[in-house]
Amino acid sequence: MKALIKKEFSLCLHPTAAIFLTFAAFVFVPNYPYEVMFFFSGLSVFFMCMAARENGDLAFTCALPVKKCEVSLARILVAGMFQCALLLLTAICIAVKQACFPDEMLVNLAGNSANLAFCGLGALLLGSFNLVFFPLHYHRPEKVGVPFLIAAAVQFMLIGILILIRHLPFAAPLCSPDFANVGLKLAVLLAGLVLYCMITALAARLSMKNFEKVDL
Repeated sequence: MKALIKKEFSLCLHPTAAIFLTFAAFVFVPNYPYEVMFFFSGLSVFFMCMAARENGDLAFTCALPVKKCEVSLARILVAGMFQCALLLLTAICIAVKQACFPDEMLVNLAGNSANLAFCGLGALLLGSFNLVFFPLHYHRPEKVGVPFLIAAAVQFMLIGILILIRHLPFAAPLCSPDFANVGLKLAVLLAGLVLYCMITALAARLSMKNFEKVDL
């Protein structure tokens, strides 16, 4: 598995995977739907899978002495590494913003405010993309665009729901600065991270199962 992950970084990694990590700085933009940054993470996965398809990577990799199921798992793990890096950078940017900006600039009128709870919601968005995109892609590896469009549509639907919930009265504590309602925000953060791990593990399991059936 270590060799396959190294191969993914060496031969399949698209520059946008690193470039889109800088979008964690979106949280410094006033009144912006910060959730959009997680869409770009999925877009980098799309570019990576498309580049690999055009270069015949799957046929090449499956010709190596590795298990077929490990081929799909390696790519999902690499995608997961960049998703975790995005969440970490987002958390760092949020901490800087909370420390340096006045309270009135911490409230986001266009979406969820940048705080601990937002990181949990972001993890949920990333997991939802994984669950839709990877099983569909590895069911028919030559198809990259359609699985991405479906996954992006699901992701934007969830973003819309989260933004709608943000404006409901009961969600007001989740949009306050981090020094207020810390317990509730930590609960949302932990729930989001746990769900991300569970959903991504399910996505990997379904993808491996689907890819085993593919005749290359």
